[in-house]
Amino acid sequence: MGKEKKAFPLRLDPELYKALEQWAGEEFRSVNGHIEFLLREALSRAGRLKGTPKPPAAKE
Repeated sequence: MGKEKKAFPLRLDPELYKALEQWAGEEFRSVNGHIEFLLREALSRAGRLKGTPKPPAAKE
């Protein structure tokens, strides 16, 4: 069996949800699946997801 997922309530602005719903549909994902995909991608880019390297520090 797969990993058990943590369930929790999430309150979103209706416009934000509508935009996510449309984008998820275009990507053939559920809204929940698309939110998880986006969070995983952001965490990976930030080096905060287990097994991903931290990005180099930004230069000013």
